[in-house]
Amino acid sequence: MPQLVINGTKRLRGEARVQGSKNSALPILAASILCNDESVIHNCPDLSDVRASVDILRYLGCRVGCSGDTLTCDSSGLCENCIPDSLMRRMRSSIIFLGALLARTGSASMCFPGGCEIGPRPIDLHLKALELLGAEIRDDHGTFRCTAPDGLYGAKIALSFPSVGATENIMICACMAEGTTVITNAAREPEICDLADYLNACGAMISGAGDGTVVIEGVEKLHGASHMVIPDRIAAATLLSCCASTGGRITLTDVIPSHLGAVLSIFEECGCIADIRGGTVTIDAPYRLTAPKIVRTMPYPGFPTDAQAPVMGMLAKSRGTALFIENIFENRYLHVGGLLRMGANIKVEGRVAVLQGAPSLHGAQTAALDLRGAAALIAAALGAEGVTTLSGVKYLDRGYESFESTLCALGADVKRI
Repeated sequence: MPQLVINGTKRLRGEARVQGSKNSALPILAASILCNDESVIHNCPDLSDVRASVDILRYLGCRVGCSGDTLTCDSSGLCENCIPDSLMRRMRSSIIFLGALLARTGSASMCFPGGCEIGPRPIDLHLKALELLGAEIRDDHGTFRCTAPDGLYGAKIALSFPSVGATENIMICACMAEGTTVITNAAREPEICDLADYLNACGAMISGAGDGTVVIEGVEKLHGASHMVIPDRIAAATLLSCCASTGGRITLTDVIPSHLGAVLSIFEECGCIADIRGGTVTIDAPYRLTAPKIVRTMPYPGFPTDAQAPVMGMLAKSRGTALFIENIFENRYLHVGGLLRMGANIKVEGRVAVLQGAPSLHGAQTAALDLRGAAALIAAALGAEGVTTLSGVKYLDRGYESFESTLCALGADVKRI
């Protein structure tokens, strides 16, 4: 199994381009099967999760091609509506194919999705919403068997929690349902807007994406379209965390600064100077960060749960005490054990973690247990004295494209072995 060997205390400097958004690309690829036509998706990152989505599309009968960061998907040959367990279990977001297959073929069958074990996700929100759209869903020993015997029809759906995945599944499924669907308490993340932009380019009629209420007017059919995936705000936050951990100064290009508002506020509270110019963000970090009082994860536009881990990694040797409150997932502190091995001082109680900044960190043998936890351990290792060996790199590859190469181009000493 591959490992990363990180020689710390190398101050990061330079410029890096931010990859396309993983959390936008995956639902857009799933939605492409609605079109019975070819779609061209630009700025699609090369990730193991994206490759898993491509494998699902090909299994379903779609023709998928790749040239650089552009994927083409022709779904005119779609001939399956059942996704096998081996493909479903490769990533958590595979559940997004449920609404797409139901809308395209009138039925779908798949098991519970896999991916990082960061706590339960509200799959019931997806299922209840699809039932309101006319689906009949049967749980056959862990396999969801869905049909729409009377077709799909618009409905008023009030989400008990603004789940990103449930909002996306409803939007995709409702595009070709008869009548109007209204989602209240919808997720407001930029990835929701990106999906709506793609679907509207395909002929859908979606309004309100990015607000708390999304309205979908059903149409008879969709056509293929060309779409540019937005930059990955979590990859950007992770690179900024790695920079700040080393007291560095980097400029990120191809970003949308407004997507990073809550993150940049924390960096500035830590003593970093942020300079925003058009589509670039520059962070100049002090030699030692000051711990912010509270890092509280919230649905967008609050501080993102996916950025909690790398920010904790960068703060492990900060000055002062920080209180982390995780409001999205129950088991999102899997990285704490690895940070403790490097000399961090962190105590966890349920959804709360108290970080007391350590004077310094040291290299250690560590293992990533989830995607963002891998980023946390890398951010800490870059600021630690000595050499850190990180296993569990497969998790990192789910969400970051050639991450060690990007870091090395900024002056880090990271090797994959």
